[in-house]
Amino acid sequence: MSIMPRTVRWLMPLAALLFLGLALLIRAVDDGALRQYSGTALYASMVWAAVLFLWPRMAPMPAGTVAIVFCWVVELAQLTGLPAELSARSLAARLALGVQFDPVDLAWYPAGVAPLVALHHLVRARHRATAA
Repeated sequence: MSIMPRTVRWLMPLAALLFLGLALLIRAVDDGALRQYSGTALYASMVWAAVLFLWPRMAPMPAGTVAIVFCWVVELAQLTGLPAELSARSLAARLALGVQFDPVDLAWYPAGVAPLVALHHLVRARHRATAA
């Protein structure tokens, strides 16, 4: 037995807001590497929450993989210049797509998702154990 999809759908927007709040807090108190890299990792965390919101029955590894691949695709798209062009016209596009490619970000996306995949796995295992 798994956690009800409606529960997951209710929790994921809250998780995304938590990740966003943490990113904004860090942004307010730091202007260095912590700000940059935590923002990248927390962006990936928000993507993970969006994946589970859309597909609440998805298992931990596939959900994490989809989130990381999505982030990598967005990052690699920055090599085309299209996200920068869209970002110049829209704050929403800037926040969602970024502006310029940074190869270091490719490593920070999994850093933002891996702990959530582990937590997701533990919650599912615990729920299964108590349901049995």
